[in-house]
Amino acid sequence: MQVHESSSIGALFRERARIDRTAVALIEGERRVSYGELNDRVNRLVHVLVARGVGPGDRVAILARNCAAYVELELAAAKLGVLVAALNWRLSASELAHCVALAEPSLIVVAEDYAATIFDVDIANSPRIVLGAEYETCLARAENREPLIRGGGEDGLVILYTSGTTGRPKGAVISHRALIARGAVFGMDLGIMSNETFVAWAPLFHMASTDQTLATLMRGGSVAIIDGYDAHAFERTIESEHIGWLPLIPGMIESLLKDLGGRTLRIKGIRAIGAMPDLVAMHHITQATTVLNAPYVNSFGATETGLPPASAGLIPIGSDSIDLAKRQSSLCEIRLVDVNDEDVPMGMPGECAIRGATLFSGYWLEEEVNAQEFRGGWFHMGDVFIRHDDGRLSFMDRVKYLIKSGGENIYPAEIERVLLSDPGVDDAVVVRRADANWGEVPVAAVAVNDPRVTIEQLLQRCERQLARYKLPKEIRFVPFGDLPRSATGKVQRHEVEPWFEVEAPQVNSLG
Repeated sequence: MQVHESSSIGALFRERARIDRTAVALIEGERRVSYGELNDRVNRLVHVLVARGVGPGDRVAILARNCAAYVELELAAAKLGVLVAALNWRLSASELAHCVALAEPSLIVVAEDYAATIFDVDIANSPRIVLGAEYETCLARAENREPLIRGGGEDGLVILYTSGTTGRPKGAVISHRALIARGAVFGMDLGIMSNETFVAWAPLFHMASTDQTLATLMRGGSVAIIDGYDAHAFERTIESEHIGWLPLIPGMIESLLKDLGGRTLRIKGIRAIGAMPDLVAMHHITQATTVLNAPYVNSFGATETGLPPASAGLIPIGSDSIDLAKRQSSLCEIRLVDVNDEDVPMGMPGECAIRGATLFSGYWLEEEVNAQEFRGGWFHMGDVFIRHDDGRLSFMDRVKYLIKSGGENIYPAEIERVLLSDPGVDDAVVVRRADANWGEVPVAAVAVNDPRVTIEQLLQRCERQLARYKLPKEIRFVPFGDLPRSATGKVQRHEVEPWFEVEAPQVNSLG
């Protein structure tokens, strides 16, 4: 029996460069890089890495904001068979030191702005290449011969660090197999065409940008690289490119709507926008789909799973009656299970257990955690859903955020959805507070956009839609910008909970 080598991201990109050599691969400001030019630079970088002693199975870390070199490194690693440890530049020095020590990189690629930072945290004292003049000099001196493709299949390509809300960050290993499958699901469920542009503005250390950048470059589309949310860059890209997916995340949509408000946009075409609608004010979804003339992706995924388990549905343009129940993604199997890992009945909440080709390979050097999370051959996400008779899935909340109040289970996200349905609310987060009578109770921090909104008004809305035991026992108005967020725009609940440990007077308006 013949043994066939598995496909790799590096080989698939090489083939795409042969097919579409003159097509635009990367857009960075005014700069446009063809597939042929990008492949030439990637090949040179492979030889630079080899000359520095980097070989298959090694790790190369990168600490940089979004830039073309970031993509070049991931593609070079894909050809050479090494892993890219994508360091989160938002982490503290101690967290970065942990991530570097965990990956034990043979080399660190670092942006000039972070060169001093990496010197302080690089406890392994790894060799480094600084982006900019040094990096360009290295490429210019290297040969551009096409290297032998190494690695693929189950070999890891990137290590993406999960947020350390209950401990230090863990490194999720994403394989070639998983990234190829994520690209397939991306195109399959959202109907993305091969000539459409992906806008990589969210950090490349996050799965949304890395997954879809590599998927786009395997498909033959263009990747517009933007360093974070930039209103002018967004407008320029919207008016010049046929966009497949324009990710929008909580925390930036309000800014985008204000920046684009009143302008006449010459939109070339956007197939879909947005992500994570459960965390977004409903009136923002209505406005964004109308302004950008594109439906909103009703998504639920994770670093560990890619777009699955439930990102196959779209919220229509201009909808003012938004249903957040989700369609299951392609190429995955889902079970909803109880605490004993038994399937729950239809219509009952259960933790999502998933298996499929898009799944990550496990957390780097975390054998005990992996054994627990992958028990029974299924990855347990820690997210609770309800499956409806029509097959759709409603997200309830993270298992760890569950509030147990007087014997009743309360899911914060259920309360947040009610608060976010008020046109006067821009954001809301519900957390737990210790209570002498009930053990713990829900409380809410709410950002409003109208000084006429009152706490009583929001409580009445909750009373109309929720059981009494689910009503927030305290609501505090806070400025939108004070809500602490992750790189993906999610409010960091663990940072909000301490706010309610201190007594504060309730206010009835923004004042």
